Amino acid sequence: MSAPEVKVVAYDPKWPTLFELERAVLEQALAPWLVGTIEHIGSTAVPGLSAKPVIDIMVPVRTLVGSEAAIGLLERKHDYHYWPYKSRVMHWLCKPGDRHRTHHLHLVPAGSPLFHERLAFRDALRADPDMQRRYTDLKHRLSEKHPDDREAYTHGKAPFVAAELRRLRAPADR
Repeated sequence: MSAPEVKVVAYDPKWPTLFELERAVLEQALAPWLVGTIEHIGSTAVPGLSAKPVIDIMVPVRTLVGSEAAIGLLERKHDYHYWPYKSRVMHWLCKPGDRHRTHHLHLVPAGSPLFHERLAFRDALRADPDMQRRYTDLKHRLSEKHPDDREAYTHGKAPFVAAELRRLRAPADR
């Protein structure tokens, strides 16, 4: 997989609509594997937050093994392409292709640590303007430092995300 350019742009109010359109398609297509609500995750799910213009979608499934058949369906009928990225914790697909991506699809076991962490981080960003500002600043710095290295960009965000998740899990009286 060759990584496309890392470009962080200002929030686009069309992102929630793009998610809703794709969710409607995915709810029908993935009904046999779906065990909850399809969620808009990632930075495009946070009003006002700068982001790479790619809609991240998390689909709760019962198990990874049990949802493997969904991959073929998504590839054949819905223009998604599977990549074995973090394959021990999710099935990851992108649309329409590797060089130009409009959607990232994450099939994640419902109730798994990854499932809860993605929602917790999204919800914290939605609720905390200071966290949102710090995350935006970091993303802009990383995109300037790694404009052609999506993996380095993603790894550069990891310490921030981990620290914020630890803070969210900490007792309120600390």
